[in-house]
Amino acid sequence: ALRMAYLRGGGHDPAILVQLLRLQAEATVLEKGAAEPRRGRRAAPVAPAEPPGAGPGGLDAALLAVELENQRLEEELLALKVRRERRANAGSQVAQWHSAELAQLQAEVGMLRCHMEQPRPWLLPPAILPPPVAPPLPP
Repeated sequence: ALRMAYLRGGGHDPAILVQLLRLQAEATVLEKGAAEPRRGRRAAPVAPAEPPGAGPGGLDAALLAVELENQRLEEELLALKVRRERRANAGSQVAQWHSAELAQLQAEVGMLRCHMEQPRPWLLPPAILPPPVAPPLPP
């Protein structure tokens, strides 16, 4: 539960994930030792003294090691997925920013084209008018 809370909170430090796995393995071994009847012995050691497959305890230890490795790999996959999502979100934000900037530039180009297409009175040649006609003389 602690490991999942750490991952959901955005944690992805490999050293902390390894430490959480070790704590989980130690807790599992201690829980199994507490479930077995005590005969005046101390708690079972964290690392099994016998090689895997040397008896029922060896199989349990081997199974625990495989389960812990699977959990570690699942956590690594989850961390990779989280990183990929973060990169995708950052990439989409950059893409949105670029598309907004592109839209703004296209609008500016459109405005400039409209201004260029409008006739400018100061650039037109002067109008050629006939000379002024004098009003007719009175009779």
